[in-house]
Amino acid sequence: MVARAENRYQNALAYAERAVAHAPAGLPKAQAHAWAQLTSLAGLGREQEADTALAAAARELETDPVGFAPGRFGFDAAEYTLHQAESAIALGHHNRARSAAETSIASTAVATPGWAAAALGLAQAEAPTQPADAAQRALDVLARVPAARLRSTSRARLARLDQILAGVPATGVGDLHERVRALVPLIDNHGIAST
Repeated sequence: MVARAENRYQNALAYAERAVAHAPAGLPKAQAHAWAQLTSLAGLGREQEADTALAAAARELETDPVGFAPGRFGFDAAEYTLHQAESAIALGHHNRARSAAETSIASTAVATPGWAAAALGLAQAEAPTQPADAAQRALDVLARVPAARLRSTSRARLARLDQILAGVPATGVGDLHERVRALVPLIDNHGIAST
């Protein structure tokens, strides 16, 4: 996760390969394929291998006798489809990303961290062709989730969306830019504001 966040996709893939090799069958191996391997491969632009990782994750879920049963802790359907969406965005497949993000949104409760992540993923998928919709969706997240409860991953998604929409003359883009710029920084374990 850290390697991916720092755009060190080759390192992230090496860690993902180890996770896949050591994870037990079923949900844990599906998570290793989708959360670690798929997203790293997509970041590297290795589309065919990313598709293979996604298919492997699906096979693991299908063979898991419990799968995404309600109440099961950990990796869930919303997270699985969010990783599909974000990988599709990285590979430039915005229609596929939209579909996966919408599925993720439908699997979450509004205003939760998972919902915010999925909604911002959908906004990123919409941005190239529907910038006003993307901006409005992100503004909706900011209206529903207090800044103090907005996770660093959602803040990173907002920052990416703001960069994508920079200079686009669409309704809401300017408002979104101001709201992102005005977000109070997170404080780390040492009491230092993040940049």
